[in-house]
Amino acid sequence: MTATATTPTAAGQPAARPGRTGPVRGHLGDTLALAGRHLTHLRRSPGRLVLVTMNPLVMLIAVGYLFRESMHIPGGVAYEDFIMAGIAIQVGLTGVGPTAIGVALDLRHGLVDRFRSLPIAPSAVLLGRTLSDLAVGAASLTAVSLVGLCVGWRPHEGVLRTAAGFGVLLAFIYVMTWVGILLGTTQRNIEAIDGTGALVLVVLSFLSNAYVPVGGLPGWLRPVAEWNPVTSVITTCRQLWGNDPGRAASAGGFPAQHPGLVTAVTLTALLAAAVWGGVRGFRHAGGR
Repeated sequence: MTATATTPTAAGQPAARPGRTGPVRGHLGDTLALAGRHLTHLRRSPGRLVLVTMNPLVMLIAVGYLFRESMHIPGGVAYEDFIMAGIAIQVGLTGVGPTAIGVALDLRHGLVDRFRSLPIAPSAVLLGRTLSDLAVGAASLTAVSLVGLCVGWRPHEGVLRTAAGFGVLLAFIYVMTWVGILLGTTQRNIEAIDGTGALVLVVLSFLSNAYVPVGGLPGWLRPVAEWNPVTSVITTCRQLWGNDPGRAASAGGFPAQHPGLVTAVTLTALLAAAVWGGVRGFRHAGGR
């Protein structure tokens, strides 16, 4: 009688036997398991979801609702329609800091070292984090959109184009999760990460067309806001939702004329750079 030996892992579980699942299926299973772990922790401590949701909601109510009578947008677009895409983009920007802090804390507390002792693909650790953070962003975006509907925002271009606008926002949120991973793996100081995340939120949102048209900004600031990648994402969503005031309120450069193309190129380039830098920083940090 022959006994079958299994190799125990650091967690006391037998290691996965080769041949039972393919590498793709195994990697996908690891990624989903780690994403589920993060979501389970979120359910027990929902403070992060509250943080990511409350910041855009405060801006929506404080600016989009209370000041709407004082804001006049060329083209006859209601201010609550105009501002909605700029508010929704803050869901992704607000999530950069918490993602970076979560990664930095995992590295600091040795959790990643424990993962390395298990038969888990290293890339699944980062992918699991991004999927869970994307789920948080999607939940926050849903809440912000529902409140936006309550204060008067309406999409005007049908179901498919409205869904496409939300697809662009989800793509932006996912890219921002990788930016957060890049920040968390390269900057291990929690206070510095918190300050950098707040700076990203303030600078990228206010130096854009989130709250006022680019054409209404001071002349020296217009090129900066026009080429801000956030501006192109916002303009793309406004056009898909029928909330765009038209070129009368926009700068006349290439980004204003081709916001969809600029959005696709900049998000792809930013994702590639963030993934490369984040994975490299993760391996370097784990090897210390």
